[in-house]
Amino acid sequence: MSRIGVFICHCGINISSTVDTEELRRFSGELANVVVSKDYIYLCSDAGAKLIKNTVKEYNLDTIVIASCSPKMHEHTFRSVVEEEGVNPYQMEVANIREQCAWSHEDKEKATQKAKSLVAGAVAKARLLKPLKKQKVTVVPQALVIGGGIAGIQASLDIAEAGFKVFLVEKTPSIGGRMAQLDKTYPTLDCSACILTPKMMEVANHPHITLLSYAQVTNIQGSIGNYTVAITKKPRYIDVDKCTGCGVCAEACRLKGKIPNEFDMDMAKRAAVYVPFPQAVPLKYTIDDQTCLYLTKGKCGPSPACLDACVPKAIDFTQKPETMEINVGAILVATGYDLFDPSAVHEYGYSRSKDIITNLEFERMLSASGPTRGDILRFSTEEKPRSVTFVLCVGSRDETHCTYCCRIGCMSALKQAYLLREKMGRDIEVNICYTDIRSFGKGYEEFYRKLRGMDINFFRGRPSDIRPLADGVVMDIFDTITNKLYEISTEMVVLIPALIPRSDAVDLARLLNISVSADGFLLEAHPKLRPMDASTDGIFIAGCCQGPKDIPDTVAQASGAAVRATSILSKKELEVEPIYVEVDKDLCSGCGVCASVCPYGAIDLQADPDKPGKQIAVINKVLCKGCGLCSAACPSGSLQQLGYKNGQLVAMIDAYLE
Repeated sequence: MSRIGVFICHCGINISSTVDTEELRRFSGELANVVVSKDYIYLCSDAGAKLIKNTVKEYNLDTIVIASCSPKMHEHTFRSVVEEEGVNPYQMEVANIREQCAWSHEDKEKATQKAKSLVAGAVAKARLLKPLKKQKVTVVPQALVIGGGIAGIQASLDIAEAGFKVFLVEKTPSIGGRMAQLDKTYPTLDCSACILTPKMMEVANHPHITLLSYAQVTNIQGSIGNYTVAITKKPRYIDVDKCTGCGVCAEACRLKGKIPNEFDMDMAKRAAVYVPFPQAVPLKYTIDDQTCLYLTKGKCGPSPACLDACVPKAIDFTQKPETMEINVGAILVATGYDLFDPSAVHEYGYSRSKDIITNLEFERMLSASGPTRGDILRFSTEEKPRSVTFVLCVGSRDETHCTYCCRIGCMSALKQAYLLREKMGRDIEVNICYTDIRSFGKGYEEFYRKLRGMDINFFRGRPSDIRPLADGVVMDIFDTITNKLYEISTEMVVLIPALIPRSDAVDLARLLNISVSADGFLLEAHPKLRPMDASTDGIFIAGCCQGPKDIPDTVAQASGAAVRATSILSKKELEVEPIYVEVDKDLCSGCGVCASVCPYGAIDLQADPDKPGKQIAVINKVLCKGCGLCSAACPSGSLQQLGYKNGQLVAMIDAYLE
């Protein structure tokens, strides 16, 4: 017979202000099998832990019920506490009397009555709990990093420096990501390439890093400690071992200067054979199979010009996609972001004028390696503008499009305004239309104040309409600081769009069996306590795939995620929670419904060794996350989840209804 101890937390006044904890303690002490009932102001504190330990020892308890906040917050804490005193950690039940009771009600009498029901249900279930044993998993001391931007680069280097093998997968021909497209970084105005390129070279030359560029993860099986990952390498139609990066093939290409260059935001042209940018890593050319005449039409003059020009004979049009499999113990996702399409905000006229551009297009224009070699030019006239206006929060902080702040827009505009003033002096008029200037980082506010003294016009408000004209652009804006309506005539408009999840973020999340938030970014396990962990154990997220952030925050999160990954890789074995499903072979009919609904691929149908010709469901205990979908879907009731068996749940429900 169980010896149950009930412990009630006041949670300061979060619970005790709405629930009569003294009455709840008295009530719980009278429940069957409850040996002792105590309450304390903060059970999750060191003093609260000592109270639980001492009580377990004094009353020889073997089962514990904690009435406190959500088990998502502190269940692991209390399990550790009771385990230290010899109680099986899975013979502990948490009754959530904060979120499900105290915070949901105002009437103290009714809230107390509901709390009694919640505790009674928890005790009823606790009586039927059985000791469970953790599973052990052998760890593969290798990591997979998906995404080769600054987050993926930093994480890869940190894991590799800890002595573990890293596979870095980047879907484009070169690593570098969005940071490679920037001219300078705020607030110090360091050259972006000068910071990034050495790290890119470190990745390429590190003995513990295998760089797989122009490749994509296509399948993932397994679980924490031992994932099997399929990676498809797309054909470059270039033998990377022979290619010297000389560029003769690109010069010879018959489509030279005719294909929009994605890296330059389509403002410049490239050949069908190309490298994304001069500092690309690896510096190996790629033939674009969407535009190459030989690959799309089967002919390119008498013979492909690039093939004739290549001295080392590196071009190979016979290449096919190659798939390789690797085993890793942890996965880190750093796939970055996309930019919101400003044409969705019709009144800003992005698609109606060549002189209305985005800040990333303007960034490429500022760069010495960009389409204009650093000159600021109007696309309509190819002349230097006499006036440039920046419009912030395009699509962001907008209930119609993106409700969140993009976090980098304000500082990006301030940096570009500074560089514009530096390049063109006092001869150019600079306007900034903003909602609020959010300069939150180290040195950011000082940078903003510096801009305030540089003869730049700030308008607090959003333009109601941006109208392209033959000789420029006109917009109306109501300034909420001066309470005046202004008409701004300008020659170039730079829109600062929101940062949005990548177009393939949901597909990647499904592949990894992790969650996405309502706004489409990859969702962390807990916003405060586990901000770098995904919902699936052994998978971590870093950078803008988790949400908008600047470069310092991205690098910090990438290093943090790398540490979390190495905490797994550094162990020979891992203990896995025993909250999995068991199959009653006598009841299982082998219908396969459970396998079809399992989101983790943890169920297979296999031949029953005891009954030839019959199939039964077999559970991979490591893959199973105890979500309960299979158990709920099973028509024969043969699947029971440990810790949540039908009898335990029915006992809990009966106690609620008494």
